[in-house]
Order: sequence, then C-alpha cells, then structure tokens
Amino acid sequence: MAKVLLSIPDKFLNQIDEIANQEQRTRSELIREALRNYMKRNILFDYKKASADAEILDKILE
Repeated sequence: MAKVLLSIPDKFLNQIDEIANQEQRTRSELIREALRNYMKRNILFDYKKASADAEILDKILE
C-alpha cells in the first residue's frame, strides 16, 4: 500500500483524531472512507448529470 504525505491544519487533524478515537479506528481508515464516499458521490453526480443531458438531447432531436 502506498503512503501519502498530506498537510492538514492542526485543528482539523484534531477533529479527525477525535472521530477516529470515538469510532475506534485509525486515522488512515477514517480518511480512506471519507475519500471513498467523496468519490462515490461524485461518480453518482456525474452519472445523473450525463443522464439529464441525454434527456435534453433526446428532446432536441425529436
């Protein structure tokens, strides 16, 4: 597994650590999950936009 060096403000990192401790998991696990959720949301958004664009195009071409 690759490692990534990331700059995060201290206050934000403290919030991340608090959540990770409450959920009894590592900081890395929490950040990986957050990035997975972000990526899924963006893929779904892009799919919905593409679908809406296709509907508009269909109406124009009718």
